[in-house]
Amino acid sequence: MTPTVAAAAPAGDLRAGFPAPPSSGLDLFGPLTLNYYALCIVVGIIAAILLSSRLWKSRGGSVDNVMDATLWAVLLGIVGGRLYHVFSSPDAYFGPNFDGTGDLTLIPQVWLGGLGIWGAIVLGAVGIWIACRRYGIKFAGFADAIVPGVLLGQAIGRWGNWFNQELYGAPTSLPWGLEVDAEHRVPQVQHLSESTLFHPTFLYESLWSLAGVVVLVLLHKKFRFKQGLVAWTYVAYYTLGRFWIESLRIDELGKSTQWISLFGQEWRLNMWAALFTFLVALVMLVVLFLRRPRTAEALAEELQVYRVGHGTRTVGRAQDIDPDVDQDADQDADQDVDHDAAESTVADQSPDDETSHGPDAGTTEEDAAAQEAGTADPTAGSAGEDPSEAADERR
Repeated sequence: MTPTVAAAAPAGDLRAGFPAPPSSGLDLFGPLTLNYYALCIVVGIIAAILLSSRLWKSRGGSVDNVMDATLWAVLLGIVGGRLYHVFSSPDAYFGPNFDGTGDLTLIPQVWLGGLGIWGAIVLGAVGIWIACRRYGIKFAGFADAIVPGVLLGQAIGRWGNWFNQELYGAPTSLPWGLEVDAEHRVPQVQHLSESTLFHPTFLYESLWSLAGVVVLVLLHKKFRFKQGLVAWTYVAYYTLGRFWIESLRIDELGKSTQWISLFGQEWRLNMWAALFTFLVALVMLVVLFLRRPRTAEALAEELQVYRVGHGTRTVGRAQDIDPDVDQDADQDADQDVDHDAAESTVADQSPDDETSHGPDAGTTEEDAAAQEAGTADPTAGSAGEDPSEAADERR
């Protein structure tokens, strides 16, 4: 691919370009160096944890779950991201076309850059799944709560590419064009003047991701009627943006695995990955929507973020998620409850109660029977009369 050279911005005019970073790291003492790429990743992880904790708590989950899952996701995510980068860009590690001329000692040097987002997401998701299985969490519901934070972390982490002067696009005359030092330019544009500016694709992806965070947070409140919808929306949104951003990139043009020809179309590897993943996400969104709960009971179960026997299962009504789903069923249930309560109240106030609630509450059935017997026997003496006198009168 030979990029078209656009008009270059005037040299030294910072208003005409996004400046190159002053350095890629900070020397501390001795051999220790604070690498800005690694710092951006750490800051992104912290931001992701904070936002994910807030959203997960709003669903009734424990903040401790986010911390536990983060350990699994970060460790496996870094491994996955590095493996994807190493095997999709093997020239530096194995040589062009894996001819053995590379340097294998570069593989563990993550701080130099090189984490493929596709591998990081896949193995990171595996780590999340492991944590959910261990702690009795519903994977889809947990994924819905953390993907806005993941996208926020990606937006911050992309600034590490600026410090490393990587992920830039074709030459441009746009006022926000990126300055790239000569030693970081690919051979195809080495001949261009120092004032040449390039598309800051890292910045495009960062801004695209930040906008996506806002969208996902709003959908997190709306898409509660089916777990997994927010997570797959994240996948569709991110891959859609990644496709057009990848089409602008010119870095790594000379690497042996960068261009893949399919269906008569030659695109970058990451463009094909974005396209296929986007299509899978669309299919999953349709499937989940078609399988959304149709009854109040099934919909209420979507409120539960823990499996039965684990965590704290919240109590909620279907209207808490979607007020339009099976309202008649809930209204009938409410009417039945009100009717039963009314019957109970009437029964409590009935005059046929065995126990009176009036001033004669102490009178028993035996007392009443004795009074009736005394009235029925005309020969019975009155209270205080001598029994012998009563007997004489009868004779």
